[in-house]
Amino acid sequence: MTENAKIVMETVRAADHDRYVCALYAPEDKRDALFSLYAFNAEISGIRDRIREALPGEVRLQWWRDVIATEDSGDGVGHPVADALKATISAHHLPIPAFENMLEARVFDLYDDPMPSRTDLEGYCGETAAALIQLAAMVLDPVAAPRFAELAGRAGCAQAMTGLLLLLPLHRKRGQCFVPADTLAAAGSSPEEFVAGDGGPGGQRAVAAMIALAQEHLAAFESGASALPVSLRPAFLPLALSRAYLGKMESSRQSPLNGAARLSPWRRHWLLLRRATRGWPGI
Repeated sequence: MTENAKIVMETVRAADHDRYVCALYAPEDKRDALFSLYAFNAEISGIRDRIREALPGEVRLQWWRDVIATEDSGDGVGHPVADALKATISAHHLPIPAFENMLEARVFDLYDDPMPSRTDLEGYCGETAAALIQLAAMVLDPVAAPRFAELAGRAGCAQAMTGLLLLLPLHRKRGQCFVPADTLAAAGSSPEEFVAGDGGPGGQRAVAAMIALAQEHLAAFESGASALPVSLRPAFLPLALSRAYLGKMESSRQSPLNGAARLSPWRRHWLLLRRATRGWPGI
């Protein structure tokens, strides 16, 4: 492993440990490419954490757009993750528009505008988490991957919505609202009320609706997951944790509004191992 590859791997290990473990279940010759995708995702999803102002955040996203759009001269740009990502895109013929759409979707993270609707939320999930799953699948098995694009969409929605529920306390503290405005209205709340105080009764109903929506997408994924070939399992492995997280949120006495559901490290590793070795049973 080159020094650059080690840096990229350590970036994923530190920023996204679950995906780091998932990549270890992939064939050895595919891992560096997966690490580059996951490191890129960690870089752009964490911009709001590192850069507090929206405009510098947009500048950073534009930098990534320029890096991806620039033809590879062979010299690299001196950024380990960017250089690894460009090598992965070139070696595996990954579609540039998927990365451009991912970067465009991440602009939403930089502002406090409310998510307008369920359709908008599903679009956001599709261009972020679902796209990442599909790109990983293309690295692992470019022949089989296109047949499971729709399943990747369902998987990405389930995974991303679960993640947003886990991050609710952080987002509310910032004044961000990823719960769709139409869902909040149906629950008798609003984006302003949802991020303030305890969220009110309407906030609790909206969270329950979000959990149900994530479970709906997860069930749709699981209904087709038994057909996944072994070659593609590592790309979908993060979904092994979603059912457990959602179940804990639904049964916990602590609302996701105030505290994130937790799974112990050993349980997370066990769930990933079980799905990596056995796959998903037919439903």
